[in-house]
Amino acid sequence: MLSRPSLRHTVLSRQRISIEHTGLMSTSPINAQSRQGAPAAWLKQLIDDDTAPPKLFAWTTANLSPGSTPLSNDNTRLKSQSHTTPLERIYILGIGNLGRLFASSLARLPKKPPITLVVHRKSLLEQWASSPGIEITRHGKVERTSDFDVEWWTHEKPPAGPILEPTSGAGITNLIVATKASDALPQVDRLRGYLGRDSTVAFVQNGMCKLWPPMGDLYLHHRFPDLSGPSWVACVTTHGVTSLAPFKSIHASPANVSVGPVSLNPESGGSAQYLMNQIADAPDLSGQIVSKADLWVLQLEKLVVNSTINPMTAILGCKNGELFIDREDRLPLIIKTLVHEAGLVLTSLVSDVSSADILNDESNGSPLHSREGPRDALIQRLSSTNLLTMLYEVGYKVRENTSSMLQDVRAGKKTEIRDFNGWLVETARFLDLGSAVPTHEKLIKLVENGASLSRDELCDKLISSSQ
Repeated sequence: MLSRPSLRHTVLSRQRISIEHTGLMSTSPINAQSRQGAPAAWLKQLIDDDTAPPKLFAWTTANLSPGSTPLSNDNTRLKSQSHTTPLERIYILGIGNLGRLFASSLARLPKKPPITLVVHRKSLLEQWASSPGIEITRHGKVERTSDFDVEWWTHEKPPAGPILEPTSGAGITNLIVATKASDALPQVDRLRGYLGRDSTVAFVQNGMCKLWPPMGDLYLHHRFPDLSGPSWVACVTTHGVTSLAPFKSIHASPANVSVGPVSLNPESGGSAQYLMNQIADAPDLSGQIVSKADLWVLQLEKLVVNSTINPMTAILGCKNGELFIDREDRLPLIIKTLVHEAGLVLTSLVSDVSSADILNDESNGSPLHSREGPRDALIQRLSSTNLLTMLYEVGYKVRENTSSMLQDVRAGKKTEIRDFNGWLVETARFLDLGSAVPTHEKLIKLVENGASLSRDELCDKLISSSQ
C-alpha cells in the first residue's frame, strides 16, 4: 500500500544505512555569495549567435497542396483574423499535452479570445486540415473544440496560397509557449524579430524558466537591450495530462495553474496583465495570479519534484506512486539524497546576489516575508527536511499518474532530463559549487542511456557509483 505523507518519516527511519556512510551525500556547507562559473551550454549557444532574426512564413491550410485539405478550411486565417484586434489574439506555440489543455480551456472563456495554434511540423497542419479539433477526455467525457486558427511557422516559403509572415509582420502580442522545456527558449529566440515591448510571452512547460536567476539576465541583456523586449511570465502547472494521439489528451489529474511575472517591461503599459488574466480565468485550469517571488519559489519546489519523480519513474517504468511504496529497500535513501543535493543548490542560489531582486519583491502575501527576513525564510523553506516533506505530499497526490518523462521514453521521444536534473547541474556549476549533485548527474546518464532497471539495480547503480 502507498505510504501516505504522514508515514514518510516511518519509511525513512527504517533505513539502517546513514547517508553519510554510503558516500551519497555531502555534509559540508556551501557558500555562494557572488561566485560565477561557466555559463550553461544553452546560454553560450544563444549569446554566441549574432545572426539577424530570421524571416518566417506562416503556413495555413490554404498553403497545402491541392486535395490535402477540404475547401471549407481554405483561407481560415484570412477570414477569422480580419475581424479581430491583434491585441486580443493569443498564439499557442506547441500543441502537446499542455498546449491542448491551455487551448481548450481558453476557448471556453465566456468572452473567448481569438486563438491561433502554432504546430511544429507540416504533417500536423495536414492532419488538422483533414480532422480539425482538439479532444480532451475528462472524467470519461470527451470534449472536442475546433474553433481555432492553425499555422505552421517555418523558414520554408509556401509554393502556393497566400504568402504571409506570422501576424502578417505586425508583431506577436500574446504568446503561450507550450513546447518541451528544451525547445522553449530556442523557439522564442527564433521569433525574436516578431517580439517587442508590447509582447507578452508566457512559458507553461515543466522545469525552471531559463529567464530566472542566475542566468536569465545575461540572455535578456544580450538579445533585448534597452528594454526592447517583451514582458515575460511563466506558469507552474500541476495538472496531470496524458497524450492519446496528436491533438488528443486525457486530463487525468485536474489540479491548478499559478501564473505570474518573471520579468516585466516597464514600458509595456501593463499589457502582460491581459494574458495573465485570460489564463487565470480559463475554465478547467483553476488558475491564479501570483507574485514574482511566489512564482519563483513554486518553480523551485516543483523542480525538486520533477528532478526526482520523472527520471526515477522513467528508469523503473512505473507510475509515480511506486516510488513511495515501502519495499524495505534503499530507494527512500536515494530519494532523500536527491532532495538533499537539490536543496544545496537551491539554498546557494538564494544566497547568490543574482536573486536579490526576487528576495526584495514587495508583493503582498509573499511567503518570503517574515521576521527573519526573506532570505532566511526561503532558506528554511528550501531546507532538505521541508523539501522532502513536500515531495512525499505531492507524490501521494500524483500517485496514479504516469510522469511526462516516462511517457516520452515509451514514445521514443527526447526527455526533459537536461531541463530538470540538468538545470541543477548547470546552476551548481555556474555558482561554482563543485560536485554538489553527483547523484543527479548519474541519473542524467542513466536516462540518456535508456536504462531500464529494477529498484535494487537502480539503488546499486547510484550508491556504488557515488562511492
